[in-house]
Amino acid sequence: MTANPTATEHHPIDLRLLGPALSAWLATLAVLQFGWRTGLAMSVATALGAVVAVGSPLRPRAVVAAILAVVAGFALAAAWRMHAVDGHPLMTVPEGASIGAVVDVVDDPHRLDTAAPDGSGRVLVRATLREVSIAGRTTAVGGSVVVLAPAEGWVDLLPSQRVSLRAEVAPAQRRDLTVAALIAHGRPTTVGSPSWLQRAAGTVRARFADAVGRALPADEAALLPGLVVGDTSRVSPQVRADFRAAGLAHLLAVSGANVSIIFGAVLIAARAATLGPRPSVLLAALALAAFVVLARPSPSVLRAAVMGAIGLLALVTSRRKQAMPALCTAVIVLLALRPALAFDAGFALSVVATAGLILLAPSWADWLQARGSPRPVAEAVAVAAAAFAVTLPVVVAVTGTVSLVSIAANLLVAAVIAPLTVIGVLAAVAAAAWSPAGEWIAHLAAPGLWWLLFVARRAAALPGATVAVPPGAVPGALAAVVVAGGVIALRSRRLRAVAAAIGVGLAVVLIPARIDPPGWPPPDWSLVACDVGQGDGLVLATGAGGAVVVDVGPDGSGMPACLRRLGIQRVDLLVLTHLHADHIGGLRAVLRAKPVAAVAVGPMRRPGEVFDGIARATAAAHVPLVALQPGDQLRFPNLTLHALGPLLPAPTADADADDAANDQSIVLAADTRAGRVLLTGDVEIPAQEALLRAGADLRADVLKVPHHGSRTTSPAFLAAVRPRVAVISVGADNTFGHPAAELLGWLDRLGSTVARTDLDGDIAIAGAREQPRLMLSDPRPRIEP
Repeated sequence: MTANPTATEHHPIDLRLLGPALSAWLATLAVLQFGWRTGLAMSVATALGAVVAVGSPLRPRAVVAAILAVVAGFALAAAWRMHAVDGHPLMTVPEGASIGAVVDVVDDPHRLDTAAPDGSGRVLVRATLREVSIAGRTTAVGGSVVVLAPAEGWVDLLPSQRVSLRAEVAPAQRRDLTVAALIAHGRPTTVGSPSWLQRAAGTVRARFADAVGRALPADEAALLPGLVVGDTSRVSPQVRADFRAAGLAHLLAVSGANVSIIFGAVLIAARAATLGPRPSVLLAALALAAFVVLARPSPSVLRAAVMGAIGLLALVTSRRKQAMPALCTAVIVLLALRPALAFDAGFALSVVATAGLILLAPSWADWLQARGSPRPVAEAVAVAAAAFAVTLPVVVAVTGTVSLVSIAANLLVAAVIAPLTVIGVLAAVAAAAWSPAGEWIAHLAAPGLWWLLFVARRAAALPGATVAVPPGAVPGALAAVVVAGGVIALRSRRLRAVAAAIGVGLAVVLIPARIDPPGWPPPDWSLVACDVGQGDGLVLATGAGGAVVVDVGPDGSGMPACLRRLGIQRVDLLVLTHLHADHIGGLRAVLRAKPVAAVAVGPMRRPGEVFDGIARATAAAHVPLVALQPGDQLRFPNLTLHALGPLLPAPTADADADDAANDQSIVLAADTRAGRVLLTGDVEIPAQEALLRAGADLRADVLKVPHHGSRTTSPAFLAAVRPRVAVISVGADNTFGHPAAELLGWLDRLGSTVARTDLDGDIAIAGAREQPRLMLSDPRPRIEP
């Protein structure tokens, strides 16, 4: 990039600690991935290499020796911890075995977007073991575990609180020093109270959330605690989905930016109060410590807190602070204390984003300013572009998605983030002392929150806002190569011209294709299984812009967007097969998005919280709620529906309702232009056997596989259907193990073609009965485990 005499002068960046920091990270990562034996071998080899380097004639021998010594030390430390994990008593417990445990909660319970099989809310709780009871024998042990539990009884636990539980043992999903996953089915028993510090922090968070809940509309009230202290418990799945698609998801997790804003505000206030350097630093240190406790020590907060502490030390000692040495020191210190951070995507995103802002953003801003951009605009664009570029490989590797609107969305909201953070902190402090004061201050955040939600919703709604790619290390590495090539290309005028030409050419081809994908939807489609994540959302064409919708996915699943893509103008009937959250959560969104003639439910519709919610939603939309019984037949243009089930008697006791809900699913046979389709909800083996005993006509060309491809489908049922195409509506990376390998094997032996929404996006069945076609909106390479 050309020099600019008016650009801001930058001190040379001190990169001396970059090598040790990267070495520590890579060494820890390698040991966590490949085991303690690899770590021990690496430690011995690099320690010997360090000794050899010290005595070698090479000029940078001290640097080489230091880096090798760092690798040896971190590899040995990680190997020691991995050895402890491999020798843990829970590692010998069979999967599915029931144990007792006493644990200390280490973080706030996090609500999961996927519901439990009974439709109830679920939470993930990170905890430290204190003792386990296996086969009647109690042993005092340590080790990190994750607990998957129902929200009731768990969601209000505070960090440092000690509880006992009964749980099933499952293997840990990540090699991050987690010993095991514990699947709890009931409420925990409190053994010890949280520390006074965590009780105080919990009180402040609760009063803050209550105050903003009274002062602001629902979405804004849920968003402000998420922005300020990381409390996203009230944020709806739809808002989460919009923020992810818009590339703004980082705002829903407390990051180093929050720490920097608060840190700067405290120092400015101290200077305005004419405090000296040392009192100002002390005040900032206290504010920093209080904020870390209040916001919880997430990886990004820890990284920023360590950098802030180093900066404070530099102020006290009058030494010039540089950001890169502080960042590298933070990485080294945190990995030494918490090696599991090497595997944490949040930590990686925080570190690489900060590195990008240090290494790339200043020179990019200078380059833009030299070409006529005002300095504030140049800095804002450079920061957004640099953060997007350096985090892209991590995002691709972890999520398999790329937000094409991320830079623009972040630019549009940049101006409101700092004011919202400061207002939110002031509101939290005021609400802790006197709730009305917190409410009054929270009102000041309303315009900024409205703008933030407006940008997220509009950006997420743009056609082609996100691109799906295969996740994993290899795609992430390829993305890193592309980013590195792009950064290098920007430094050469000739390469910039070539890159610009390639970019324009790709945009001309890809943007129209993303906005209006060629061939999608096929004009003669009869059935589309929408990709709604872990749930069901199916659309049957009735012609002239009409459709029958069977289930609407979980809340925030994007079912209205799927209907828009299909050109649906009206819903002639909306069928809710059964009352579980992954089938009915999107009801209100669909009722708002499209005219609905009627909503049908099955025979098990006893009054209760879930059914009452459906009744209120349909009544508010002035849509009739009707019953659908076995034997009913409904005719529409191009479509006839036959209700085959449920055939099992509905439970008479409320306590049995949740357990029976799957087998009370409405089962529909649909005669379409493309052939016969069997829609099965979540029926399990008892309901399937009832259909077989009753002699129901189950033969179909297309089967919507029951219960997302779970193990609860019998080979006899599949053989009776013998579908040419089996459609599995399932969420990517779901925690239930869907679809089951056994079921996929049975379908393969029947000669069925399998299509899955987690791999293929929306799935369409089109054409005529004599020659139906299977079409996929977003087929992805299938990576075998």
